[in-house]
Amino acid sequence: MKIFVGNMSFDTSEDGLRAAFAAHGNVEDVAVITDRDTGRPRGFAFITMPDEAARAAIEALNGSDLDGRALNVNEARPKTDRGGGGGGGGRSRGNW
Repeated sequence: MKIFVGNMSFDTSEDGLRAAFAAHGNVEDVAVITDRDTGRPRGFAFITMPDEAARAAIEALNGSDLDGRALNVNEARPKTDRGGGGGGGGRSRGNW
C-alpha cells in the first residue's frame, strides 16, 4: 500500500522517515518529493509498505510529531488527471 505523508518539515530526511515508519513494519520504498527546479523538498512524501503494516503506521503516525511538525498520514489516492496544456481561447493574429 502506498501512504501519503504531508506537512513534513523541510529538514525531514528519507532516512528519518524510513526509521519512523519501520517501527510499524517493513518499509519497501520512501520517496521524498522535491521541487524539480530547486531540488528542495516540497514537504510531502510517499511510503510503500505491506497493507497490514501500512494501516498500523497510518494509525500510529497520523498527527504525530516528526522534526517539529505534526504529520498528516493517510492512504495515498490515485493521481488524478488534472488536464493538460492550457493556453487556448482567443483568435490568432494571423492574416485572414
